[in-house]
Amino acid sequence: MNCPEQVRVNETEIMITTTKRVTESDCLLFFKAMADDTRLKIILLLRYESELCVCELTHALQLSQPKISRHIALLKQQQLLSERKSGRWVYYSLAKSLSQWKQAVIQNCFEENLPVIDECLQNLAVMGERPDRVQQCCN
Repeated sequence: MNCPEQVRVNETEIMITTTKRVTESDCLLFFKAMADDTRLKIILLLRYESELCVCELTHALQLSQPKISRHIALLKQQQLLSERKSGRWVYYSLAKSLSQWKQAVIQNCFEENLPVIDECLQNLAVMGERPDRVQQCCN
């Protein structure tokens, strides 16, 4: 089944502008991935910072490396993240191949819910800016 091209919300018709049909499972898997608190924060942090390594995410979220890695694996499986390797370190960013509707959802969520990651951003600020931050945790 495909997601509808038109939906009715409170008697207002909304047109989905993407020309590519989206499967129901794609819709559900995307929103399931975004529904988890940790994964949502990872997505929002990456939208804010553009790129982060696992050690920066562990510091920002105050969670263990295995837990962060598990969430990253799921986000990668859903093709929401890209990775860049530098030596033995891997840096994550939002996938450039994200469909327009996914980008729009993430952007709207980011704009309307920045307080969700306030504490995480404060934790990153304590680490300082790059490259100082990277030297603290990625050496």
